[in-house]
Amino acid sequence: MYDQINYMGNGYFFRRGEYADYMFMFGMNHWIRSCRMIPLHRGSYSMRIYERDNFMAQMYEMMNDCNSIMDRYRMSHCQSCHVMDGHWLMYEHANYRGRMWHFGPGQYRNFISYGGMRFISMRRFIDSWY
Repeated sequence: MYDQINYMGNGYFFRRGEYADYMFMFGMNHWIRSCRMIPLHRGSYSMRIYERDNFMAQMYEMMNDCNSIMDRYRMSHCQSCHVMDGHWLMYEHANYRGRMWHFGPGQYRNFISYGGMRFISMRRFIDSWY
């Protein structure tokens, strides 16, 4: 769910369940303006992350969750990516904290449209979370 139209602004991930006071639980101070389902993916997951815009500088291919690209790859942040397989949730801080964005298959040359965020941790969206 997003606090802006067209899946923009702060994103919030809700697992299946009931949320009596989601605004308090997630610290939301706005209304939900748009939402979408993340399709389930059964198969492999792969994504290339790049340290700079336009797929420049260091590149690493990921197939599993990563709680800190700094610890794993000695990479300070991620500013572009190419998702080849699966759906991924990317976070602005280590250990899956801070603002989060969903990335499906495709090429993302820069994150300017995502508020210029630099992502530090990422995890696969897998159906076993339910």
